[in-house]
Amino acid sequence: MGSTTLQLLLLILLIHLLFSTAQNDDATYLRALTNDWRNTPPNWDDNSDPCGGWDGITCTNSRVTSITLASMGLTGSLTGDIGQLTELQILDLSYNKGLTGSLTPAIGSLKKLTNLILVNCGFSGPLPDTLGNLESLIFMSLNSNGFTGRIPPSIGNLQNLYWLDLADNKLTGSIPVSSGSTPGLDMLIHTKHFHFGGNMLSGSIPPRLFNSNMTLIHLLFENNQLTGAIPESLTLVRTLEVLRLDRNLLTGDVPSNINNLTRLFEMFLSNNQLTGIVPDLTGLNVLNYLDLSNNTFDPSVVPSWFTTLQSLTTLKMYSTSLVGQLPAALFSIPQLQNVDLSNNRLNGTLDIGLSHSNQLQQVNLQNNEIDDFRQRSQYSIDLILVGNPICMETGNTDKYCSLPTNTSSSYITPPNNCVPTQCSSSGQVSSPNCKCAYPYTGNLFFRAPSFSDLGNSTMYDSLRTAMINSFRRSQLPVDSVSVKNPTKNLEDYLVINLLVFPSGDERFNRTGILGLGFSLSNQTFKPPAAFGPYFFIGENYDFLLGASGGGHKSSSNTGVIVGATVGGCVLVALLVLAGIYAFRQKGRAEKATQESRPFALWDTTGGSGAVPQLKGAKAFSFEELNKCTNNFSESNNIGTGGYGSVYRGSLPNGQLIAIKRAKQGSTQGGLEFKTEIELLSRVHHKNLVSLVGFCFDQGEQMLVYEYIVNGTVKDSLSGRSGIRLDWIRRLRIALGAAKGLQYLHDLADPPIIHRDVKTNNILLDERLVAKVADFGLSKSLGDANRTHVTTQVKGTMGYMDPEYYMTQQLTEKSDVYSFGVVLLELITARNPIEKGKYIVREVKQAMDTSKELYNLHEVLDPTIGLTTQLKGLERFVDVALRCVEETGDRRPTMSEVVKEIESIMELAGLNPNAESAANSADYPSKGSEHPYTNDNLFSYSGDQFSTKLDPK
Repeated sequence: MGSTTLQLLLLILLIHLLFSTAQNDDATYLRALTNDWRNTPPNWDDNSDPCGGWDGITCTNSRVTSITLASMGLTGSLTGDIGQLTELQILDLSYNKGLTGSLTPAIGSLKKLTNLILVNCGFSGPLPDTLGNLESLIFMSLNSNGFTGRIPPSIGNLQNLYWLDLADNKLTGSIPVSSGSTPGLDMLIHTKHFHFGGNMLSGSIPPRLFNSNMTLIHLLFENNQLTGAIPESLTLVRTLEVLRLDRNLLTGDVPSNINNLTRLFEMFLSNNQLTGIVPDLTGLNVLNYLDLSNNTFDPSVVPSWFTTLQSLTTLKMYSTSLVGQLPAALFSIPQLQNVDLSNNRLNGTLDIGLSHSNQLQQVNLQNNEIDDFRQRSQYSIDLILVGNPICMETGNTDKYCSLPTNTSSSYITPPNNCVPTQCSSSGQVSSPNCKCAYPYTGNLFFRAPSFSDLGNSTMYDSLRTAMINSFRRSQLPVDSVSVKNPTKNLEDYLVINLLVFPSGDERFNRTGILGLGFSLSNQTFKPPAAFGPYFFIGENYDFLLGASGGGHKSSSNTGVIVGATVGGCVLVALLVLAGIYAFRQKGRAEKATQESRPFALWDTTGGSGAVPQLKGAKAFSFEELNKCTNNFSESNNIGTGGYGSVYRGSLPNGQLIAIKRAKQGSTQGGLEFKTEIELLSRVHHKNLVSLVGFCFDQGEQMLVYEYIVNGTVKDSLSGRSGIRLDWIRRLRIALGAAKGLQYLHDLADPPIIHRDVKTNNILLDERLVAKVADFGLSKSLGDANRTHVTTQVKGTMGYMDPEYYMTQQLTEKSDVYSFGVVLLELITARNPIEKGKYIVREVKQAMDTSKELYNLHEVLDPTIGLTTQLKGLERFVDVALRCVEETGDRRPTMSEVVKEIESIMELAGLNPNAESAANSADYPSKGSEHPYTNDNLFSYSGDQFSTKLDPK
């Protein structure tokens, strides 16, 4: 009997041991996962048990089931340890831009995950195919990151998926559909939302993507590179409410039966290359917003169905070849707010009528052929008739023959019958209830609003009311909500600044911020129907209440025996972990020693100097780079030059790289090789190409750069890249490159002179942001007080500073001279020296400051002003010519050049701080040379020459 009792006790003890060990595993894995994170909630350090009250962590029976950490300012990466939290149901890390790296394939192990929300983080690299293993997933929101590569076809396996948002990334390739045993997105018949806008998806929209069993309500493919026709099968999805196919390269006729989509609220087909007749939309009785603009439809009389769309608020059909006279009945549509039929061939008499919509805000009929206006009263609407024959006459239409001066709205939520408080503390704002508090802020982006009146206070009141009610239903501590500054961005999204004010105190605690972030990232808040689909980009909250507000407690209730067992297990586990730690440390030490060998092998006898002084650049082994280029395969070779070859590769974290590999046995350029490593490893600026690392192993000499997708400025100016650079884009490129050089001159310590500034050494990324490249010839001043370096003359013919050439004294003004040549090249698209003619001399001889555009029409690039006016060009030329003065003391500094270009941009109505473009999807590629194929990027020694250059 005693033996049986002992066996039973041992069995119970064993069961408790196994049970407690399993429970403890989640805590171990979570701590391992977050070991690389910074800025985690402070109470994580107060308690070693995540299920004992960590903010943002929810546990059930000591198993982690939810991680919600939006807007915490986290930095680090998402490691494979996440895959061990097998009970996890919700993962929300949104609005933490410091979370970077690739999305680990281990994410596919989370079979119980229902919500995967990583909005507006810094993740990059390809999406793992293992996403298709998340069989319970309902909500996938990965928008506003830097993901690259294709959409995994395996996502088609997610039969429970309701929301799929991959928008605003860098995804490429075609839209996957099923074929045989391969899944595809056509299998997602229960999914309501396809949000794929703002990527670089290409190819045609597969007809198999759509079928009558689908229940899609939002189909958003805007701002990609999709080609071909709109498939007829789209009209089978009768549940559609929002359709955005605008800003692609679609061709052919609009499907004739598109009016079968009778539930459509918004339809955007603008900015494509659609042809054929204007589609008949009779029967779309609930359509609010219609934009068919900027297509190449056949010339067509004004469609009769215009007047049947009685729910319409916005009609946009500029540049669609409409002819004939507008019916007065169009303007009597009861909800109509905005009509844009500019750049057509409308003619005859314009009659808006007496019974036009009382909501009508603007009618834009610019650049048509209207020759008469039947004015029945003094209209309060913005009527634009500029460019019509009627504006050639004088009379009562004069007020309509000029462009409106201000079309933006300065709306802000008014106070609720109280006097706003003057808040003294920085960051405090007076709420709508006139209380000073620290609000949680961010921007709401509405992708397809059904109205166009940006000053409509009634709409914003309904938005605020819905938002407050939603927050309070979720038991969030919200006192009031304010919205302000509604604008339309380039993608035609409505952007609204949001301020959420706390109740009961002037600050939110951490729990309140986590709840608000999750409510907005998880789409818990549902806006009024008129606002359509949205996403939110939250800001870090720097005003947290001192107390954490408490976390989610574990629901487990472990007894004394289990507690004792856990204690014993922890002791054993600590011993095991100590052993593992020691073993790993030994391995790391060996690895560090091994990685240091290339430095020890650096050739100090071959003129390349001492071991390089590095700040952040990684020393890669040959094996690492060999693996990420598939053994340096020819398929990854993206260019060959005198120095060697360049290969495209992908690091294990998904980052794309370009590897410049010297020819085997080559020792030339050793000093320049070391110089570029040392300089680039300590300069970090968005307008400078980043050095990822280098390899000096097994006789190899390689530099590893970030991969720049859109080539050199030289390629775009010559037409080789297929990217069209209008005046606005050239201004932004000039400013970006100038800021990169300004950083080298003014902020690098010590200052750096590039010495080879030219359009071949300015690259364009996916957003057409300019990045200065190739530092092989660069020189450091060595001392911030030094003004020049005496050195052997090196550089490139045509960009060379003549003063430097004559004196061998290199100064920062030498870069300024070269940059001045770049500015002239930007407006002429000519080589600096072409057929014996020097660009500086040609511009000086052609210009006449008393005439328009300085009389430079003959030397300007004919494509520069195809779509934009050349506002500020004269000042731009002035800056360029000041840069190429013969002596350095008469040239401006790069700081002065930056300020002047910013001023020119403001004159042209541009924001100097805005990025270059939504993405390069706007500019079709011709599949030409890659940026790294130019031979100048391989030759560290530059172009040496003996013929004296005459700069005059």
